[in-house]
Amino acid sequence: MSNAVEAGSKQEFILEMRNIVKEFPGVKALAGVNLSVRPGTVHALMGENGAGKSTLMKCLFGIYHPNEGEIFFNGQRVQFQNSKQALDNGVSMVHQELNQVRQRNIMDNIWLGRYPHKGPFIDENKMYEDTKRIFDELEIEVDPRSKVNTLSVSQMQMVEIAKAVSYDSKIIVMDEPTSSLTEKEVNHLFKIINKLRDRNVAIIYISHKMEEILKISDEVTIMRDGQWISTEHARDLTMDLIIKMMVGRDLSNRFPEKVNKPGKVILEVNNLVAQTQPSLKDISFDLREGEILGVAGLVGAKRTELIESLFGMRKIESGKITLHGKEISNKSPQKAMQNGFALVTEERRVTGIFDRLPISFNSIIANVDSYINKFGILSDKNIEKDTQWVIDSMRVKTPSQKTYIGKLSGGNQQKVIIGRWLLTKPEILMLDEPTRGIDVGAKFEIYQLMNELAKEGKGIIMVSSEMPELLGVTDRILVMSNGRLAGIVETRNTSQEEIMRLSAMYL
Repeated sequence: MSNAVEAGSKQEFILEMRNIVKEFPGVKALAGVNLSVRPGTVHALMGENGAGKSTLMKCLFGIYHPNEGEIFFNGQRVQFQNSKQALDNGVSMVHQELNQVRQRNIMDNIWLGRYPHKGPFIDENKMYEDTKRIFDELEIEVDPRSKVNTLSVSQMQMVEIAKAVSYDSKIIVMDEPTSSLTEKEVNHLFKIINKLRDRNVAIIYISHKMEEILKISDEVTIMRDGQWISTEHARDLTMDLIIKMMVGRDLSNRFPEKVNKPGKVILEVNNLVAQTQPSLKDISFDLREGEILGVAGLVGAKRTELIESLFGMRKIESGKITLHGKEISNKSPQKAMQNGFALVTEERRVTGIFDRLPISFNSIIANVDSYINKFGILSDKNIEKDTQWVIDSMRVKTPSQKTYIGKLSGGNQQKVIIGRWLLTKPEILMLDEPTRGIDVGAKFEIYQLMNELAKEGKGIIMVSSEMPELLGVTDRILVMSNGRLAGIVETRNTSQEEIMRLSAMYL
């Protein structure tokens, strides 16, 4: 498809990236990509995981240096040597994986490296006032003195956006900014974006949520396999057209045909009460062999806390867990794993991957004892064999087993994590937001994988904030509301309206 947005003079664009090439050992991540962004617009950047979106933005932000190509910012040729230089020149980036100093307060995180001083001392009052001013302007209702580790993921996201605004940036890159936000919080974010657009700030918006893209964007650039495919006015696009350009083929069905047939009950949870803030109260449900059970609810419903309690990460105060008719006690994750449980966590960057270690290490770490041979040392041959199984069966795109997992796209990282847990041969696989920040093609592959695992008889519990995903993938949906079970519905007989009504039952 030809470029539908006509090229203009240099003054028309605040940013021009021309013929950007970036190579890593064994892979060409970007192959002559062009991107032109106008001031005061929201320019969406779309593509499957591995398409090169984040790599292109890291080239802009000084994290990577292109092998070829030119970058023009405000009409001047630039090549930022590091992220500090980019920030000092008016380019900010809100990363998908939040990298914050969680033991420090919000003010420290926003002004780190540029504290205001009064003489030789840090001016805490000015720092508070400046932070409060930005928060008031953006309508963020959080105390700037709060520690980051007390915030929800959505609040941490808002803090990062406030930090970008604090640099008085002319361009703000937002990488999957709504992946952890509720609908209400998304609307708040869009309000902030519109304010920034009115100030003539350019927003580069990376997202896989096509409904959002069509709602908030002015222009859309689509990439595939490290190449520029097309730049279009958002008003000229449809969801089907975007998908076709992203994946290079028609993807008429967002969800695979269900092939699993739930059988006998394998897991029973009765009157579970667990230590959370506030606590989980009197939760009872069952899970069948070969069933995909969804867990729905609003932010704060304690969905994550439920599966963490089942996995031994939180203390269970009372109640009973029965597996195959036998009562079990998952007092720790190690005990849960021995009992056949596996958990893919929501925050893969924080609790899922060892980003500066290779795929091989990340594949076998949950099951490392099984690779120790009779001499008491790790068997490289068995590690290599099982790592290759993960790569092949999960369809992981990587140059080699030795590639650092942090170099892979989010979707491929997630596939490695799922493969890791499958190597432990679990009976109960729990997935917390398994497709968060993953493109439509990779999502389809993970849905297929879940289907296949359920067909093999595994019981799957999936927490998701995406209603279409829950309705398209699961057999039943357990709805949480403020730490309580609000109801369990048959997926084929329910609706978004019923699930939302149940989600609000105990608010």
